[in-house]
Amino acid sequence: MKNFTIGLNAALVIAVAVLFYLQFSNKKTVAAPSANAASGSFRIAYFVEDSLQSDYAGFDYYVQKLKEVAINDEKLRSEMIAKKNQFDAKLREYQAKGQTMTQMEAAKANQDLEQRQKQLQADAQQMNEQSQSENLKIVLDVKKKIEDYLKEYNINKTYAFIMSSSASSMYYKDSTYDITKDLIKGLNEKYPKKK
Repeated sequence: MKNFTIGLNAALVIAVAVLFYLQFSNKKTVAAPSANAASGSFRIAYFVEDSLQSDYAGFDYYVQKLKEVAINDEKLRSEMIAKKNQFDAKLREYQAKGQTMTQMEAAKANQDLEQRQKQLQADAQQMNEQSQSENLKIVLDVKKKIEDYLKEYNINKTYAFIMSSSASSMYYKDSTYDITKDLIKGLNEKYPKKK
């Protein structure tokens, strides 16, 4: 759960950074001022991420998916441990035969051990990549649903930015611009709890 929160925070921070970059780096195009810009107001809304996680019914679906990924990760780790144990057993077998091996047999044993070690490392890397990919897919799916809903939500609200609020990334917030309840209500209506 903590990794999910960190991942979602990181994704949101990156998105905000990209928006700032795009906003201030492209001076060639001049957009027509929005109603907010014309009136001199600049509004930023926020939602409380912890509340979203606890009150968004669809979030349970994602938590369950993360648990399934964790169970799959544990199976893969068990398989890796078994492969490592096989490698260690083969190493001990070759070491026990070491005194009686010919030079050619020792070279073949050495080559076999190198191939087994490379395969073990490749399998471990593949397991890590698969796990990261599955976790990222879940986090991005949640983020996309939130972003899609916020686009609809902001059609009439005309906020310049809508950010997530967490203790580590926001120092002050005026509760006037807290849209957490609206966001949770809208997400629960748009994406009902999946079973």
